Amino acid sequence: MEVQELRIALERVDHSKRKRMEMATTLINHPTNMEALMEIAFQVNHPLSCKASWVMEYVAKQRLDLLLPYMDRFINNCPAVYHESALRPIAKICEYLTESYFIAKDPDTRKALTEAHLSQITTNCFDWLIAEHKVATKAYAMSCLLLLGQKHPWIWPELRLVLEQNYAQGSAAYKARARKILAKIPVADSQ
Repeated sequence: MEVQELRIALERVDHSKRKRMEMATTLINHPTNMEALMEIAFQVNHPLSCKASWVMEYVAKQRLDLLLPYMDRFINNCPAVYHESALRPIAKICEYLTESYFIAKDPDTRKALTEAHLSQITTNCFDWLIAEHKVATKAYAMSCLLLLGQKHPWIWPELRLVLEQNYAQGSAAYKARARKILAKIPVADSQ
C-alpha cells in the first residue's frame, strides 16, 4: 500500500472502535505499511494525522513489535504532536512501551528502546503532565513516569512534586489517577 492509498483508507476511519480495529488489522496483516502510517501520524497539521495516531495505538495494543523498528522516528516526533485527539494515543503508545520494557521485560522492546529513547519519553511525559492537556494524556504520562523511575529514581520525587502541586486544581479523574500513582511511588529513606 502506497502512502496515498493509506491516506484514502484512513479517510474512512472514524471514532468507532470497529473502524479503527479494521484499519489496524489491515496494517497488522501488511506491516510494511507501518512506516507510512507513522509518516502520516507525524504530519501534525494534516487532517489525517489524528486518525493515523488512533490506528497506530490499536496496532501497538495488538502488536507493539511492529512499531519497534521505527522507535527513532516515533520517539523523536512525539514532542511535535499537539492535537489532543492525536496526543492521547501517542501517550498511550508510550505507556505500552514502558509497560513492555519495565513490566513484561520484553527483550525486543528492551533492545529497541535506547537510553536516549527512555530519556526522551521521560521529557515528553513531564511536558505532557505539566502543560495544559486532557486528563487521559496526563494519566498515561503519570504511569510512564512511575515505571521510568525504576531506571532513574530521580524521576519519583519530581513526579511526586508535580502531582502534589497540581492535585488541588485537578479534575476528579486527575485526582484519582494521581492518588493511585502517589501511593506507588517509593518513599525516600529518611536516614
